[in-house]
Amino acid sequence: MMVATSGYEQRESDQQRLVRESLDIPSFRCLDRTFSALSDVESPQGILAVVRQPQWNQEELFGQPRIFGLYGEQLQDPANVGAIIRTAAALNIDAVWLTPESADVYNPKVVRATSGALLSLPIFTVQDVTVFTRNGCALYTAEAGGLDTVEMETIRDVSKRLIIAVGNESRGLGTQTLNHAVRRFTIPLSRQVESLNVAATAAIALHYFGRLPRKS
Repeated sequence: MMVATSGYEQRESDQQRLVRESLDIPSFRCLDRTFSALSDVESPQGILAVVRQPQWNQEELFGQPRIFGLYGEQLQDPANVGAIIRTAAALNIDAVWLTPESADVYNPKVVRATSGALLSLPIFTVQDVTVFTRNGCALYTAEAGGLDTVEMETIRDVSKRLIIAVGNESRGLGTQTLNHAVRRFTIPLSRQVESLNVAATAAIALHYFGRLPRKS
């Protein structure tokens, strides 16, 4: 179902109108003041839709010969979760896995931050990283630094079944996750900046590793 205001319809482009009118779904028009009661944002754009939550098959995904995914552990900031989902979709990542303690992917702030990517990218909830080791995936962990980490640029090729792990905004990744890591990497920083936002870390890592050759 779609609801739009007359004000939105007057502002939309010809292409936007053609797309909206081509959708085979019930569509309604309402007054701006009525629409404000339907939306939870302070300045709504004048259009919203009610959509069915997508269902994804994790077993089918793990059956692929190649996997490139992201695992988020206890990511509690909805803005970060939304940004990560949008970035993962834009970089053609196969799927995102989140722990139950992470922000709900259908939290309104997450939904808005994804800009629709939430509906096209498989997202799963998992208790821990053992699901990846059971399915033959290599785990690369993003960390602020440490004796066992290497700078990201020193890694020149990656596993064909690869999961990038990023951790909680303040605590990072847990011990169990680090113990399962095949490679532990850090993003070199300058100007005495100690760490990056988790969404920025995920974006840089996914872009870099996504361009590297895969081991056979």
